[in-house]
Amino acid sequence: MSHEHEHHHHHHDDDDDVQEHREHGAPLSAIELRVRALESLLVDKGLVDPAALDRLIDTYETKVGPRNGARIVARAWIDPAFKRRLLEDGTTAVAEHGFVGRQSEKLVVVENTPAVHNMVVCTLCSCYPWAVLGLPPVWYKSAPYRSRAVIDPRGVLSELGVSVPSQREVRVWDSTAEIRYMVLPERPAGTEGMSEEQLAELVTRDAMIGVATVRA
Repeated sequence: MSHEHEHHHHHHDDDDDVQEHREHGAPLSAIELRVRALESLLVDKGLVDPAALDRLIDTYETKVGPRNGARIVARAWIDPAFKRRLLEDGTTAVAEHGFVGRQSEKLVVVENTPAVHNMVVCTLCSCYPWAVLGLPPVWYKSAPYRSRAVIDPRGVLSELGVSVPSQREVRVWDSTAEIRYMVLPERPAGTEGMSEEQLAELVTRDAMIGVATVRA
């Protein structure tokens, strides 16, 4: 029996994060303007190589930042007690590892299972669990993803290479300035003999957003 996806939407209150983009193409926030201006100044003065800056951003977006979350996932896979704490109170469980967001943020971890596939979006702007995933990817902030993830999540997942069986429910979680979501992916088969460190190497940023699966 096919299940329609559930869209768990939470109200966005005004907050520094929410000011990023009220609508697609809205004016940049004061902080964004300052960052852009500083970046342009450093490049114009010859103090920063644009290519090097791009590499640095890519490193924090796809490598360094997501490693925090990958270690959390690997620990949850091998430690049932930690996994239980993580799903009950993600903020506190993640803080055990020293990864802490702003005091006003609550981290909710949702688990992918054979019955349910979860994916995360921020329909208003680009709220994202920085403490465990680093910088949000560019596509996460894009209007097409922000709208289509809610309207046609299965279609978006399919385009990204994730085929969700019709009998598996898809749940879409809408991040806000107050609540950030992270997906606990399914542990792939054949990894029973792997160490925690080896498991962490398998976990990608996209799998923790819910738009990819973990492969051994």
